[in-house]
Amino acid sequence: MHVLTARSSRSNSPTMTEDARLYAPSAARNRDPILNVLKRILPTKGLVLEIASGSGEHITHFAQGLSPTLNYQPTDPDETARRSIDAWVTHLRLNNVRPAVALDASTDAWPITGTDAVVAINMIHISPWASTLGLMRGAARCLPPGGVLFLYGPYKRKGVHTAPSNEAFDQDLQSRNPAWGIRNLETVAEVAATAGFSAPEIVEMPANNLSVIFRRQ
Repeated sequence: MHVLTARSSRSNSPTMTEDARLYAPSAARNRDPILNVLKRILPTKGLVLEIASGSGEHITHFAQGLSPTLNYQPTDPDETARRSIDAWVTHLRLNNVRPAVALDASTDAWPITGTDAVVAINMIHISPWASTLGLMRGAARCLPPGGVLFLYGPYKRKGVHTAPSNEAFDQDLQSRNPAWGIRNLETVAEVAATAGFSAPEIVEMPANNLSVIFRRQ
């Protein structure tokens, strides 16, 4: 899974600064709408685990915009992404974001065993289906009752794309990797329910994306 490149596939490719920071234009566009949702659903203190943190622009933005008593654990399977995350943390002088660690969501060998919330942005459609299954299992293991699992990205509804741009994006994803693709929201919700999560709260987002909010039962 290489979330870093694919995350910005509907815009420009990420660019790298001299100190290893990657910049993805799509992250700058969607981070504030996502932040507005997170302000409502995340706890005011504890630990937030981000899966597939990519460039690190999202988690460092949230660390600045949410409660100062929240701490953050970024993860990514890609070493270049992890260097970028840590470089952003250093550049912004943040003391509530931990060093990035390697985590492959498709496996059960997660380096984190407990967290108060799990966030995964633009991951499910840019990874094999096994990563979604592993994400649900791992989040269920790590979260307390009532803990939030937050997903963001494009989805099909009842098997149908919600916009022509999403259909074109789906075709582009599958042309690059047949294991990728925009998932059916109802199928994702079924997998979450099997793992012990509530029915999702759905929030319509800009650019034909959705925020999908599950809570650990």
